[in-house]
Amino acid sequence: MAAGMQAVMPVSAPGIAGQIWTPYAFGPVWLNPLDRIVRRFRYDQVCAATGPELFVSATNVRTGKIRVFSGDEIGPEAILASACLPTLFQAVEIDDPATGLREAFWDGGYTGNPALFPLFAPELPEDVVIISINPLRREEIPRTPQEIQNRINEISFNSSLLREMRAIHFVRKLLAEGRVAPGTMKDVRLHMIADDVLMNGLSADSKTAPTPAMLYRLRDAGQAAADRFLAAHRRDLGQRASVDLPEMFG
Repeated sequence: MAAGMQAVMPVSAPGIAGQIWTPYAFGPVWLNPLDRIVRRFRYDQVCAATGPELFVSATNVRTGKIRVFSGDEIGPEAILASACLPTLFQAVEIDDPATGLREAFWDGGYTGNPALFPLFAPELPEDVVIISINPLRREEIPRTPQEIQNRINEISFNSSLLREMRAIHFVRKLLAEGRVAPGTMKDVRLHMIADDVLMNGLSADSKTAPTPAMLYRLRDAGQAAADRFLAAHRRDLGQRASVDLPEMFG
């Protein structure tokens, strides 16, 4: 190799295609492969008035604001919108009864990944357990175009979560110092289930290659991470936070 030249790592076919085509190039025949699956869900049971509350987030394409769907608002379109990556899928359009407009939505991760504020309602538990699927920290500096873009996406998707975690830290500090009267703001106990070792070891290609082997690997890793969390922090639930926010944001 000539002096001054650097090797360029190959990028995936989906990565190249995303720079050339958009999902709109295929017209109305384009269909998200998840469509046929989410239309089989029993939304009347999952979103019933009794039982755990469910919130689904999406990003309004026109305003850039987060939209949180709940209760009867949750249906196939809301689920598809929450997982709509704009380089892969056409924006999901949903009628907004409040404005009478038909709004377009992308993945909720751009504005809330996940959105924590709906869980601050006084009637909901003080414990919030976050399942992290993007590493907050990477030691290796990205160098190839694909690695750089992948890390940009991770930072972008993590930024909204970090902002809300910082807000929780700020409120807890005010309560601990007595600067806010107890009961006026919620003292959220934050917990996190994560496997950053695995996530750091996965290549950027893994996000656009949902093979059965990869899905099974992620499922097993998620179950193992949950088991480790319960073994270490089961007794913390309902008692104290297991995420050290002062250390994270100090």
